[in-house]
Amino acid sequence: PYTTLFRSDFTALALALPVLPADELRQVGGGAAVPDAPIALLGAGTGLGVSGLLPDRRGGWLPIEGEGGHVTLPAVSPRERLVMDGLIRRYGRASAERLLCGQGLVDACTILCEADGVPGAALPTAAAVTEAALAGRLPQASEALTHFCALLGSVAGNLALTLGARGGVYIGGGIVPRLGDWFHRSPFRQRFEAKGRFTGFLQPIPVWVITSAQSPALMGAARALDMAHL
Repeated sequence: PYTTLFRSDFTALALALPVLPADELRQVGGGAAVPDAPIALLGAGTGLGVSGLLPDRRGGWLPIEGEGGHVTLPAVSPRERLVMDGLIRRYGRASAERLLCGQGLVDACTILCEADGVPGAALPTAAAVTEAALAGRLPQASEALTHFCALLGSVAGNLALTLGARGGVYIGGGIVPRLGDWFHRSPFRQRFEAKGRFTGFLQPIPVWVITSAQSPALMGAARALDMAHL
């Protein structure tokens, strides 16, 4: 299986990015990708996967294997700080993956409900939080999902700066592709670009949400095997 080729299935997914069909991508801001420039990849599901591609200067790509999902999560508002403090109390540290995953959505909603004096309204699953947020049924669920998208934007912007990812940023995983137009209206893009002197560097970088019905990671693993036999 492809998971034996890499430490992370996101590394396999990264190798599929150059051949993803346009109808399986939804662009969220930015302009056109710079050819042969580094590419960034991240996505939230059961955890936060992070990878990317670096051009090998021979017409190919080198995938990145790392643990970028465990970087320290930034907070820029009192309510985000409240969520971070709640995560620290529960887990000892507020890494990006602690919030930017399914369980993180549940935890954020629970922390906000407790802070607002409505602990009985907390929801048990990420799907329930997302459904309540999209339907506008629970303010804390909407706020949790808003924080999720904003902080994903901050982490994605950090990754784009780190890699110089003018070739674009791709978002996979099981959560964001299900948000549809709500994600476009979220603070994601504003926070992605909010990097002070480097806002101008980030503004042209396109971000794409991967909307494939099935994960293209197997395609990436097949490409890796083909390259191994060259």
